[in-house]
This record gives sequence, structure tokens and C-alpha cells, in this order.
Amino acid sequence: MRLGIVTYMIGAEMDLETLLDLCVQSGVEGVELRTTHKHGVEVTLDAAQRSEVRKKIEDSGVVLWGLGTACEYHSTDEAEVRSNVELTKEFVKLAVEVGARGVKVRPNGLQEAAGVPKEKTLEQIGLAYRECGVFGQEHGIELWMEVHGRGSSDPRNMKTIIDAADHPNCLVCWNCNGGDIDENGSIRWGLEPLKDKVASCHLHDLIDEKYPWLELFSILRDAGYGDRFTLTEMAASPEPVRLMKYYRLLWQELVSKQA
Repeated sequence: MRLGIVTYMIGAEMDLETLLDLCVQSGVEGVELRTTHKHGVEVTLDAAQRSEVRKKIEDSGVVLWGLGTACEYHSTDEAEVRSNVELTKEFVKLAVEVGARGVKVRPNGLQEAAGVPKEKTLEQIGLAYRECGVFGQEHGIELWMEVHGRGSSDPRNMKTIIDAADHPNCLVCWNCNGGDIDENGSIRWGLEPLKDKVASCHLHDLIDEKYPWLELFSILRDAGYGDRFTLTEMAASPEPVRLMKYYRLLWQELVSKQA
């Protein structure tokens, strides 16, 4: 496994050059660029700007693992869902041009309060995701759905979404949520049914002793996660290089062990 940074939080206020320098100085191999942040890698970039972004990243030696979008498909408004599907496709095109491996999307809740049965919303999300997965495959870009949102972050609901999508390019980004942990302190109940679809993984603070990090890395390793990235969402720090050097050393120690 390889270590990267999600620019959500720690890199949110960094321009692209500063962010890449952080990765290089701290020995972090890759990055997922979250939309709306200061680095400015957005679908609004023109062809020349996209080429410039790609060159900067390639020259740095840092791997552009993915583009982290806020695209979501749970709305009761069909036009809004359609807009998010089309925006996802634009991020796929951007990913091709800047050299990213994948595009991250998410669900962001259910609609039971609006009278919509959970099963209907999950199916709606899955079918919209399938369209995006097909488009991504046609362009050589993976799609990763983050285990995210009130209710929709339940791994059982994510499994229903992925089953509804029913496409090999509709993959999962495990998010290390507190709700993953059962009464025995294990995440196996939720991760095992999804493990063959997990293609990216967001980490949080590794000193959180409640989350079973060793079990996480063991399950991923046994599932053949290989040289894919686990990416930290650490909070911003006045000493980001120092923080990430410590983080990398702890991460290395944890991934070297079996649960």
C-alpha cells in the first residue's frame, strides 16, 4: 500500500505548488485533489491550464491518485441528479487530461424524511453511479464512491448501491467512519462484503485508538489491495511537513503488521 494526502482539510488552503512540495518533503507519494480548494484543479480549467497542471504534477514525481468531487445522486429532484451525473463526466474528462487515476463521488444521505423509501433512494444512487462508471471506463478512469453521508454511510447501504450499479468500474472509497465499528471494536462486518470493490481509502488520525487500523490494513492486504493508496484527511497544521513525516512513520509501522 502507498500513502497519500486528501486535500480536504490538511491541504485545503495550499496552492498546487505548495501542496506538491509538502508531499515531496514529507515522503508522501500521492494526492487526491478535492474540488473547491485553493489548488484550483477544477473542470473550469481550459486546455492549456490542464496541460500546465499535469506538467507540474509529473515534474514533482507525486502521483495524482484522484480528483475528489462532491458529486452526489440522492436528490429527489431529477434535474439535480442529472446535473451531478453530467458534472461527474466533466471530472472524468479532467482526470484524463491532468493524469489522475480516478474520480471520487459520494452519496450524501437518504430521503426518508421526504417520504422516499430507503431502498428507492439507494437504487437511484446506484443507477446514476452506473452511468458514471460506464463513462469512466470508456475514458480509462476509475470511479470511487465514498462511504459517506447520513444513513448512506452504513456499509450495508453502500453494498446495496454497488449491487444496483452492477458495473466493474463502480468501485468504493472506504472512509474509516466511526459507524464502521461494531460492539466488539471490529469493522469486519461492514468491510468484508465490500472489500473486493474497495479501490481507494481515506484515513483519519492514526492516533485514534478506537478505530482498528491494524484490522483495516490486514483486510485490505488480504483482499489484494496491492499498491493502491490510503490517503489521510488530517486537519490543517502550522507545521504540515513535520506532521506528515510523523504520520508517515506511524503509517509505515501499522501497515507492516498483521491484525
